[in-house]
Amino acid sequence: MTEYMSYTQAMKYLGFKSRSALETYIAAGLPVIKVGRSKRISKTAIDKFMAEHQTAATSETGQSKGA
Repeated sequence: MTEYMSYTQAMKYLGFKSRSALETYIAAGLPVIKVGRSKRISKTAIDKFMAEHQTAATSETGQSKGA
């Protein structure tokens, strides 16, 4: 897979079926590269974004362990 992906390729990489899901991630800070009318998303940026937004699993009551 190439480093710089189209929105469609990024959606496939993330396992999204809807463009609105990708747009939610972009609104939350996922970087987009824009050159003219072309928009690309870096695979490295996706991996970094996902790692930065990783959280610990919580119980069904919504409280994290040890709280």
